[in-house]
Amino acid sequence: MLRPLPVILSIISATSVFAIAPLDTSNQLIISVRDQKLMLLRNGSKVAMYPVSTSMFGLGDAWGRMTTPLGYLAVEKKIGDNVPVGGVFHNRRLTGEVLQPNAPGRDPITTRIIWLRGLETQNAHAFQRCIYIHGTPEEKKIGRPASYGCIRMKSK
Repeated sequence: MLRPLPVILSIISATSVFAIAPLDTSNQLIISVRDQKLMLLRNGSKVAMYPVSTSMFGLGDAWGRMTTPLGYLAVEKKIGDNVPVGGVFHNRRLTGEVLQPNAPGRDPITTRIIWLRGLETQNAHAFQRCIYIHGTPEEKKIGRPASYGCIRMKSK
């Protein structure tokens, strides 16, 4: 169970922050930086919890710092429907390569890309910085800060 935290990243599910319809807040993700966990809530009730990895460089939204932004963010774009587990992306395009968990030597984005847009001044650069929730072959590092700004999850 998540402990009360001084630092929480909350992501609101939405098609776009610029959509005419209001944001869909029935599905929410809460990411505990301290616990390195992501909790899915539906209508305020816990549905699932997953281990994650946030940035090894700390928290923030400054350009070039490779930090994980805090605050409310919306899901702007989802990429990766029907991608095989471990499918590798480069520049948000599937390469055709598939990596097994903990494959040595590389750390590409795999399986899915959930591209986030900041909704507050403190995370306004998240979309332009390409902050994602994505799969990683570096699954042995899940559960501790190890990313370059994104939120990593296991590929499966």
